Amino acid sequence: MRAQLERCRGEWRELEEEFRQLQETHKVYRQKLEEVTSLQTACSSSIHRQKKTLRDLKHSLQRCKPRASSEEFALIQEISSQIKERQNAFFDMEAYLPKRNGLYLNLVLGNVNVTLLSNQAKFAYKDEYEKFKLYLTIILLLGAVACRFFLHYRVTDEVFNFLLVWYYCTLTIRESILISNGSRIKGWWVSHHYVSTFLSGVMLTWPDGLMYQMFRSQFLAFSIFQSCVQFLQYYYQRGCLYRLRALGERNHLDLTVEGFQSWMWRGLTFLLPFLFFGHLYNAITLFRLSRHKECKEWQVFLCWLSHSCCSSSGTSSLLSRWCTLNCRRTKTR
Repeated sequence: MRAQLERCRGEWRELEEEFRQLQETHKVYRQKLEEVTSLQTACSSSIHRQKKTLRDLKHSLQRCKPRASSEEFALIQEISSQIKERQNAFFDMEAYLPKRNGLYLNLVLGNVNVTLLSNQAKFAYKDEYEKFKLYLTIILLLGAVACRFFLHYRVTDEVFNFLLVWYYCTLTIRESILISNGSRIKGWWVSHHYVSTFLSGVMLTWPDGLMYQMFRSQFLAFSIFQSCVQFLQYYYQRGCLYRLRALGERNHLDLTVEGFQSWMWRGLTFLLPFLFFGHLYNAITLFRLSRHKECKEWQVFLCWLSHSCCSSSGTSSLLSRWCTLNCRRTKTR
């Protein structure tokens, strides 16, 4: 009994010594944390001042252009190009500094700092985002197939539409956090997800009836097709993105939709138009349903509007990509 008590007292002394070391380490940690916070504030203030000064300088250079000689014009062009490089440097710096959330994140999360400070944390969050998209795409594909061919019930349709709403809402939140951490997500890509969230919410509230049954099979078939295209798009662009990372041309926060160069465009050209024409076909069908004499649901009009927005944004993005590639080819020549 005495030997056991002595052993317990020895373990307690070891724990006391470890606890004292832990207290010292935690004290140093808090000091460093305060230093990091003060450095973050100083860097953010300095970047804000420099941005304001650069904007004033840019306006001054624009006013000097009309009266500048050839040498002065060359100097103005050189300074302007350096200003653009400085702005890109500020963007990279701000990826590691706390910043105010946008309107969407403020509405959803409140004024919470979502900035990840280390490259490991940023990459882990981005990689988890990619896996989330892949897993949910597979689940949505299986759900659409089950509802289309096996489960002809309104309840299962509601569950599927609710899953779509939750998926796109979560996707927009995660993409907003990635943007706050320096990811250069294209605006049209995020806008498409906002419209998809709205569309899924409208489908969720659409009551069962003649109009719903006339559009149900087409919507589920489109969901199957869209999931297949997104699945192929994910794997293709993820491979392209890893290749770019290996070459040092992209950072770890770029998304699969961004690992995109002119030599990759040809590989996805046959996929993207089908998505946009699918939205267009749905819009045409819904427009015809809205003119049906039995149509009384407001969901028909809003679904038509949502699919029209998706098809128009897709068409504009395709045209902008095509124009960009043509401009690059012209410059190369």
